[in-house]
Amino acid sequence: MTTADMTTHPTTVLEGIIAYPVTPFSQADGSLDLDRLTTLIDRLIVDGCHAVAPLGSTGESAYLDDAEWYAVAEASVAAVAGRVPTVVGIADLTTRSAVRRARFAEQAGADVVMVLPLSYWRLDEAEVVRHYTAVADAIGIPVMIYNNPATAGIDLPPELIHRLVREVENITMVKESSGDLQRMHRLTQLSDGALPFYNGSNPLALAAFAAGAAGWCTAAPCLIPELTLELHRAVRAGDLDGAREVFHRQLPVLQFLLRGGLPRTVKAGLALRGLDVGVPREPLLPLDPERTAQLARLLADSAG
Repeated sequence: MTTADMTTHPTTVLEGIIAYPVTPFSQADGSLDLDRLTTLIDRLIVDGCHAVAPLGSTGESAYLDDAEWYAVAEASVAAVAGRVPTVVGIADLTTRSAVRRARFAEQAGADVVMVLPLSYWRLDEAEVVRHYTAVADAIGIPVMIYNNPATAGIDLPPELIHRLVREVENITMVKESSGDLQRMHRLTQLSDGALPFYNGSNPLALAAFAAGAAGWCTAAPCLIPELTLELHRAVRAGDLDGAREVFHRQLPVLQFLLRGGLPRTVKAGLALRGLDVGVPREPLLPLDPERTAQLARLLADSAG
C-alpha cells in the first residue's frame, strides 16, 4: 500500500476535542459507579466535546479486572449513545487479551479502538507489528495507534507508525503522547499530510494544532471544557492571537494535571466541580488537601 492509498482506509472522522473520562468508583466499597460514569460522559457531550475516549490512562484501565473493563466499555458506549464517536482504549501486555478486548469493544458499538502496546520485556519492531496487525485483523473498525513511552515502556518512532499505517488497512490514525513536537511534523512529512494525528500531550496543545493535529486527546474537558473547546474554535478560525490567549489561561491547569497524575488530579477537580467520582484505586492515592486547594485556585484563575 502506498502513501496515496491511505485515504482509502475505512475510517471514522475524528476531529477536535476527544475527551477522556475517569472511571468513577464508589466511596463505600471501591466498586464501579457506572451511574456517575454515565453522568460524566453525558456532561462531556453536552459541553460540546467531539468524541469520548474511555479506558485510557485517565480511566485507570490498568487497574480494572476483566469484568470491570468490559462493564466500563459497554456502559461508556451506551452513555455516548452515538451522539459522538466513542474511542475505546486497549492496553494489554498480551496480544491475545488485546484482541479479545478489541472484539468486545467493536461488538459493544465502539467506533474506534486506541491501541497502546505495553511492554514488560522490550518489544522489537517485528513484535510491535505483529501485535498491531493481530488486533487490527480481528476487527472491522478503525485502529488508532497510541504512542506513550512514559506509561507503556515502549516508544514507537514515526517511521514504524508510518509503516503500520501503510501495511495494515484499518490502522488509520495515531495519538502521539511522547511530548516531542518534531515527531508530529515527521508523521506529516512521511505521509504527505494524509495521516490524521492527535495530540496527547496537554502542554503541547497549541503547538500541536499549529503543526496540523486533527484533534487533542485530553482529560481537561472534565474540568475546563469551555477553555479546551474555545482553543479548538480559535485555531480552526485562524485566530492565533485568541488561541494563544485562551491556551495560556488554561496552561497552569494543564501542567498541574500532568505533574500530579491524571486520575488523582481529575477526580479531585471533579469533586470541586460538584461531581464526586470517588478516589483512584490503590496503589494510587487521592490528591492531598494542600494540592487540592492549589487546584481549586488554578481552576478559579482559569475562569478569569
